[in-house]
Amino acid sequence: MLSILSAGTYVPRYRIARSDIVEANRWFAGGMGALAKGARAYANWDEDAVTMAVAAGRIALAGHDLPGDVRLASTTAPFADRQNAGLVAAALGLEEAVSTLDLGGSARCGTSGLAAAVRSEPAEGGPILLCAAEHRSARAGSSEELTSGDGAAALLLGHGEGIAKILGAAQRSVDFVDHYRAADREFNYGWEERWIRDEGYAKLVPPVVAEALAAAGLAGSDVDRFILPAPTPAIATSLAKRAGVREGAVADTLFATVGFTGAAHPLLMLAAALETAGAGERIVVVGFGQGVDVIVLETTSAAADHRPVPSFADQISRGLSTGGYMRYLAFNKLVEREHGIRAELDLQTAPTIMYRNRRMLFGFFGGKCDRCGAVQFPKTPICVNPNCGAHDSQHNHCFADTSASLQSFTADRLTYCPDPPALYGMVRFQEGGCLMMDITDALPDEVEAGRPLSMVFRIKAEDERRGIKRYFWKATPAAERV
Repeated sequence: MLSILSAGTYVPRYRIARSDIVEANRWFAGGMGALAKGARAYANWDEDAVTMAVAAGRIALAGHDLPGDVRLASTTAPFADRQNAGLVAAALGLEEAVSTLDLGGSARCGTSGLAAAVRSEPAEGGPILLCAAEHRSARAGSSEELTSGDGAAALLLGHGEGIAKILGAAQRSVDFVDHYRAADREFNYGWEERWIRDEGYAKLVPPVVAEALAAAGLAGSDVDRFILPAPTPAIATSLAKRAGVREGAVADTLFATVGFTGAAHPLLMLAAALETAGAGERIVVVGFGQGVDVIVLETTSAAADHRPVPSFADQISRGLSTGGYMRYLAFNKLVEREHGIRAELDLQTAPTIMYRNRRMLFGFFGGKCDRCGAVQFPKTPICVNPNCGAHDSQHNHCFADTSASLQSFTADRLTYCPDPPALYGMVRFQEGGCLMMDITDALPDEVEAGRPLSMVFRIKAEDERRGIKRYFWKATPAAERV
C-alpha cells in the first residue's frame, strides 16, 4: 500500500456567525437556536471546488515531487461535462502527461478515493495527489445552511515512509439514502435526522470499523484519533465508545469553526490532525454516504516535522467576518440582486482562446530569456529587455510561487465587482516582470503599496449566459497566503 507523503488544507477566509443566520430567519424558523453556536466558513465569490482544491494541493505539494496522477473528489464540482481534475492539474502547472480523474456521486467519495488510491500504484510520472473540495449550497433558512461549510483538503500519496502509513481498510456499499440531490436540482433533500442516526450511522458504521481494525491488527483501545464527520458530535462519540475507542480520542468535528464540508470533510479532519500528530499515533478515518469507508493509519517519525504553511490553525485564525447574512446570500447566489448597468457585459471567452493560452491562464506561465535571463509576463516571441531583444529565446517560467509586492493600487467603486470595491494594482515580481492584477481576500485597509503579495488561482469572471467560468490568478496579501 502507498503512504501519505504530505497533506494540506484550505479553509476560505470569509466567515458568517451562525447567530446571524438564526436571527435573520427567526421570523419563520424559530427553532434553529440550538445550531446558533460558532461560525461557518464560506467561499468568496471567486472561489469554487476547483480553486479550493488548487489551494490545498499547492500546500500539500510544497517541497515534494510533482504528481503524475491528480484526482478530485467533490459533489459540487463546477462542471458536469468538463473534467474538473484536469483544471486542477493545469493550475498546478503540471505537464499534460499527467493522469486526471473526477470522483463524485456520494458524500464519501473523498474517503473512497483515498481507499482506492492507497491500493493502487502511482503513475510513472510521480505520486498521486488526491484533492477533495466542496462549495456547498443550501436553501436559505434550512438547518443545512447552518451546519454546512466550504473547504478542501489534499493528500499526496506515494512510496516511502511518508508521514503516515496505511494499516488497514474496509468498505461497504449500501444504498442508505440519508440525503440526495437529483442531477437537475440545486439543493440536497435530507431525511429525518433520528432515522439517519439510528438506522444509518448506528447500524452501518460499527461492523466496518471492526473489520478495518481487525485488518490492521488493532483493538479499539489502540486508537489515538477517531475521525468521523457526522451531523452532531454525539454520533461520533457514541460510535467510538461502541468500538472500544476512548472518548478523548474522538476528533473535533470542526463544526464551530468551519462547518461540515461534505465529501471533503473526512480528509480535511485527517489533514488537520496530521499537522499536530506525533510519531506512532493510530488514526481511524470514517466516511459515510450510501455506504461506509474506514481507513486505519499510523503516523511515522516524519509526522513530527510535517508542518504545512499555512497550517490549518493559521487559516482558522485569519477568518474574516464581514458583510453579514446578505453578503453570504449574494456570494452563494441565494438572492437575486440588482448589479447595475456596468455589469451588463458579454463575458464570452472563446474555447479556442482558452486552449491556445492555457499554460498562461491556468498555470500562470510567462517567459524567461535564455540569453539575458529577463523574466516577463506574458511570454512573447521577442525578449522585452531593450538591451537584448532576442527572438524565440524564452522558456516557460511559472509566476505562481514567485514572491511579489504591490507597487500601486486602486479601490474602485465604479467598476462592477461582486464584492466592491474592486481592488487591483500593479504587481511587481521579485524575479522580474510586472502585471496589473486583481486583489482578492483583502479589505481596502489591508492593501497598501509595498506590501508583499502571493498568488492565488481564482475565478476571473463567470459567463452565466453560457454557463462557463473564466479562471486566472489574483494577488492576495502575503500574510493571508493560501
